[in-house]
Amino acid sequence: MANILLIDDDEELSGLLTEYLDGDGFQVSRSDDGAKILELIAGGNIDLVVLDIMMPRMNGLDVLTLLRKESDIPVIMLTARGDEQDRIAGLDLGADDYVPKPCSPGELAARIKAILRRSTRVDRSDVLQSGNLVLQPAARSAILAGNSLQLTGTEFSLLEILVRHAGSIVSKNEISISVFAKPATSFDRRIDVHLSSVRQKLGQRADGSSWIQSVRGQGYILLVE
Repeated sequence: MANILLIDDDEELSGLLTEYLDGDGFQVSRSDDGAKILELIAGGNIDLVVLDIMMPRMNGLDVLTLLRKESDIPVIMLTARGDEQDRIAGLDLGADDYVPKPCSPGELAARIKAILRRSTRVDRSDVLQSGNLVLQPAARSAILAGNSLQLTGTEFSLLEILVRHAGSIVSKNEISISVFAKPATSFDRRIDVHLSSVRQKLGQRADGSSWIQSVRGQGYILLVE
């Protein structure tokens, strides 16, 4: 049973989501104070955080910034419907996914399950390598030239699928299905935002180009040595 921490000051919505997630087999803890995030996850028994952006004492983006200084625990943001700026800001700060409010409890549960599957469905002996980049999916760790890369869960999943197909083009739709458990849509910028962060963390090739290249109309490719 996965333990979910729901941080939202909307009591009615929190109650609805908690009731649904409880019925779907999750163990849910609730809080209306994001400033306590580090205290709330201190026991190490929280598997995923659902975090609302609009809260009175500390907004969700500030809470996420605080959390990412200490933990890479998966985070799903609850955002205002149509507010693309908040969604992109959340992804930039290390959120794994977002669900617009008012949200369907069923959609939220599906997103939670997709993220948790990514972190558990691995071969314990699996080691992936492309040049001096080494990934260990079981540990969700990435090493570049002997140095550890600090990646969020979604960033790791994106990099993992590219490493598994290093030197070959991976379509945006294939990435979206693998990482977000849903087909890509024309206006969804999730992949682009996460890949931008991964590019920065990988640094540049000797010629100044990015290790991850966009292939117009086809997808993305991780270049090999």
